[in-house]
Amino acid sequence: MKLTFFAFIAAWAPVASAGTPALADVTPAQVASASSPGAPNASAAFFDRLGALCGQAFEGRITAEQPPAAASDPFHGQRLVMHVRDCGPQEIRIPFHVGSDRSRTWVITRTATGLRLKHDHRRADGSEDPITQYGGDTVGEGTSTRQTFPADVESKALFTRNDMAVSNANVWALELVPDESFVYELSRPQRLFRVSFDLAAPVPLPPPPWGAGDVK
Repeated sequence: MKLTFFAFIAAWAPVASAGTPALADVTPAQVASASSPGAPNASAAFFDRLGALCGQAFEGRITAEQPPAAASDPFHGQRLVMHVRDCGPQEIRIPFHVGSDRSRTWVITRTATGLRLKHDHRRADGSEDPITQYGGDTVGEGTSTRQTFPADVESKALFTRNDMAVSNANVWALELVPDESFVYELSRPQRLFRVSFDLAAPVPLPPPPWGAGDVK
């Protein structure tokens, strides 16, 4: 599993959308500030819009991956499904299924200043993977449709301990356009990975993520 997660964090890449700087020019600071200041409580509005999807699942596709992944990449040729499974006033949990691999769950939490994104990775027996609980907090208000999360201190320490220091520059982003799309993005200099999910076409619910019986 550890190798799989290394591929997940360190081997993905981006396809820049219109108006996005060339990969060589993108810095973590630029990515973190990509969301221009929005209306007051934009992060709360984003959280509420995400919660409105609770109980539904959606299929996605990779829309940015540079440099292209090798055929051996764990995402290659796999069906990608997100399931907005557990929703509360302070936390939303979204399992992200890659084929039959149910190890990944995105955890979005309200904070005193915005939102926090963490990645909960589990083994098939429900125990935590060695590379887990990484992510970061929003910096600035963001917008009601896009929130960015630079890697936090704990995540950088985790990456460094596991010979993954390249991931210290990670910035994750979530985008949500109601009734249209949800996007998960990972970027850093020379790297960008995006998966876009079609919110207009819900799919049957997938099985529970690994470890679901052990988390609230």
